[in-house]
Parts: sequence; structure tokens; C-alpha cells
Amino acid sequence: MNAINWFEIPASDFERATRFYGQIFATTLHVDSSFDGIRMAVFPHEGASVGGAVIEMSQARPHSDGVRVYLNGGENLSAVLDRVEAAGGKVTLPKTFLREEIGHIAMFADTEGNLIGLHSLR
Repeated sequence: MNAINWFEIPASDFERATRFYGQIFATTLHVDSSFDGIRMAVFPHEGASVGGAVIEMSQARPHSDGVRVYLNGGENLSAVLDRVEAAGGKVTLPKTFLREEIGHIAMFADTEGNLIGLHSLR
């Protein structure tokens, strides 16, 4: 069982935020506007696995002190982290080793001002 089953990253500029996350994760987010005025750009995920989206809605505003999520940095989070600044974000905590059984974390500020974590075993 996962501790997280869905996450939402608020955006003040939906297109910019969608491009940013697509660029740093080298993927395409699926845009869905079927939720009564809420635009979502959904991260790729399969079946019942953890999913999430960049969202644009009046009740959710980007903020660095909001809920902290750690996105999957893949085999080695350096690949994602290396693309953050070129995509318009800012690395706020470089790749940091915690311990063998936990792996590494890093943090970045996205183009909207949210502070987002990355995690990987290597």
C-alpha cells in the first residue's frame, strides 16, 4: 500500500507549469478539462499506481510552504534535477544522500513557486 495515492501541484500559469514538468521528466502530461472548470495535466501512471496532476483552479494556489510531495526521481534523480534550471525552475537542495535504505532526495522550486521534492535510491 502506498502512503500517497494522488497529488496535485497548483499552477498559476497552467501551460508554463505543464511544459516545465513535461520537460524535466522528459514526458507528456495528459491535459484533462472535464472536471467542471478545473484544468489538470496528469502525470503518466499505470492502473492503480500513485497518480497526480498539475492543476489550475481558484481554490489551489502555488506556494513554497504548502504540502510537500516527493516525486519519483527514477533510477537516479540527477537526470531530472539536471533539467530543472533549463526548464525555468531552481534547485533549492542538491542531491543529498540520506542513508542506504532510503537513498537520495533533492528539492526544487518549480516555475509556479511550489517547492517539490525528488526521491530515488541512487
